Amino acid sequence: MEKVIALVVSHNHQQLLQECIHALHVQTRKPDAILVVNNGSTDNTAVWLDSQPDLFHIIQQNVGPAGGFHIGINWAYKNDFAWIWCMNDDGYPAPDALEMLLKHEGHERTLLNCAVIDKQDRKSFVWNTRNYSSIDEVKEEVIEGIGHPFNGTLIHRTIIAKVGTPNAQLYLWGDETEYYYRIVKRYQIPVKTITRSVHYQPASGYTYKHDWDCKSSWKMYYYVRNRFQILQSKCANKPLALAHYFAFIIAFSGLVVLFQKTDKLRKLNFIIWPMVDALKGNYKATPQTILTKMQAQQALSFSALFLAPIKTLYYNIFFPRMDNGSKTATA
Repeated sequence: MEKVIALVVSHNHQQLLQECIHALHVQTRKPDAILVVNNGSTDNTAVWLDSQPDLFHIIQQNVGPAGGFHIGINWAYKNDFAWIWCMNDDGYPAPDALEMLLKHEGHERTLLNCAVIDKQDRKSFVWNTRNYSSIDEVKEEVIEGIGHPFNGTLIHRTIIAKVGTPNAQLYLWGDETEYYYRIVKRYQIPVKTITRSVHYQPASGYTYKHDWDCKSSWKMYYYVRNRFQILQSKCANKPLALAHYFAFIIAFSGLVVLFQKTDKLRKLNFIIWPMVDALKGNYKATPQTILTKMQAQQALSFSALFLAPIKTLYYNIFFPRMDNGSKTATA
C-alpha cells in the first residue's frame, strides 16, 4: 500500500493546530505520517510540537503559506511518500475524509480534493462549487473539474514530479490558485472533488466591499501582484495572460471606486505598485517592506502621490535598467 503523509502548514494557531492534528489521528484510514511546517509561530506552537513524538515538524521563519507548502511538499517528496494530503491549520478533516479520497484513486492520477465545508454551520460550501450552496444538495459522489487547494487536497508524487512544488515567491493570496492552474491547465491533469470526503474550513472573510486600510492592509499587495502569475498558469500564452491581467486591474480599480469608502484615490495609486512588480517579475517585497512603503505613501501630498507612479512607469518603460534615483517613487 502506498504511504500517505498529512501536511499541515501552521502560523500562530496552536489551538486550531491541535484540533487539526486530533482530527488526523482519528481518521478511519490513518495517514502513515504527519508533517507540520511551523511558519515562524510566536505563540507556544514550537514548544507543543517538540512534545509530540509522533509528528514530524519543520520550524522556519514565516515565509507565508506559499513557502510553507513549498518546503513541506518538497520534504515529503524527497522522503518517498506517495500521497501528500495538504491542509492549513485553521481547518480539519471529517473522520473518514482520507478513506473516502483514497477510494477514488485510479490508474490515471488526478488531483483529489475534499468538499470544503463551513466549519460553523457544517453544511455550506466555503467557495463556489458548481451551483451548490450546501453539501445536502449534492447527490453525486464526484464533482469533476473542480477543487479548492489546500483544504484537504491529496496530491500524488507523480503529479509533483511533473508540475513541481508551489511557488514560494508568491508568499500568500494566490499561491494555491497558481499551483492549481499549473496542475489542471498547464499540465492538463484532471481534478475531482470527492463529496463524501469533507474538510471543515472557516468561511472566507474577504469581500470586495470590505473597506481596507491604506496604511496597514499589506495583503492587498499580494492580491494584486500574484494575479498575473496565476493568469500565466491559467492562460494558454503570455499575451493572453497580459490581456486578462490588465482587465483584472481595470475591474479591480472599478471596484475600488464603487465600494471603498475611504482613500479611494490613494488606493487607486497603490494598485500601480504591485502591478509594476508583477510585470517586472519582482518578488522581493515582504510584509514589513510593504507596510513601510504604505505608511510612507500615506504621508505624501496628492501631487507627489500621483507624480510618483507616472515617473516610475516612465522609467520602467524607457529606461528599464536604470535607477531613476527618486526617493518619492520608492518611498
